[in-house]
Amino acid sequence: MPEEGRGPAAFLLSAPALVGLLLFVLLPFLLAVALSLTNLRLGSPLPLEWVGLEQYRRILNDPSFLHALINNLLFVLTVVPVQTVLALAMAMLLNQRLGAIAWFRVLFFMPVVFPLSLVAVVWVLIFAPGPDGPMNALLELISFGAWTPRDFLHDEQLALPAIMLTSIWQGTGFQMVVILAGLQAISAELYEAATIDGAGCWQRFWFVTLPQLRNTLIFVVLVTTILAFRLFDQVQIMTQGGPHDATTTIMFEAVQSAFARQQIGSGAAMTVVMFLVVLLLSLLQRRIASQEREVS
Repeated sequence: MPEEGRGPAAFLLSAPALVGLLLFVLLPFLLAVALSLTNLRLGSPLPLEWVGLEQYRRILNDPSFLHALINNLLFVLTVVPVQTVLALAMAMLLNQRLGAIAWFRVLFFMPVVFPLSLVAVVWVLIFAPGPDGPMNALLELISFGAWTPRDFLHDEQLALPAIMLTSIWQGTGFQMVVILAGLQAISAELYEAATIDGAGCWQRFWFVTLPQLRNTLIFVVLVTTILAFRLFDQVQIMTQGGPHDATTTIMFEAVQSAFARQQIGSGAAMTVVMFLVVLLLSLLQRRIASQEREVS
């Protein structure tokens, strides 16, 4: 194909994706920014007014929103590394030549296929209070009776960890599939050369597997971080943000503000702040990854 024909052809091929990005990402974000600068309220007889950054000042001084932001950060800092390590371990296991390995791959990936609402309902039953609750019964069994039954979803200290466990169980399979694809793309010659040089299993893992999975792991961590900040379904179904805002998140607060309290401007401001936080963390992760690449 001539050089001058590649530009228009590439544009035509990418046009549907660009249109979708414009309609479903850029325009909604710009609309959220515009709404966040107003006092828009559903069902209010007051006229729409331009308030500038007043909505941002209010939410940044709102203890509920700040608590939601802290909960989101705790969720991300816990779920992302734990989920990534588990997914890597599962991918390494499923990359072996074992009998019935295809069935194990389906089994480990199955939670990803289930609707998140269904997963949350099932885990509500698992965390049922009292000695008959499956989680309480399991902990009592493995502790030889030392565990005292707890009401996980109504305990301020256990409610957020319970949601974390639910999310890790449901989302690890997605990361596992991505990492498994990265593992299968690593050339066997690299492992053969490392073995000839006398490298053991751990040395091959540290000096061959991890460097080759670098881009894959960066992608997995970025995507998981974005998804973790969008935490809403589990909170809505399992705890409704309680007890005492122990599990509230930015997305939950935004939905409550926009639809329960009908404060559209405030809810839009929360979503903009969430976007900026996610963007900042993503850029920071990419920055750290690029610096490590330059050092190596």
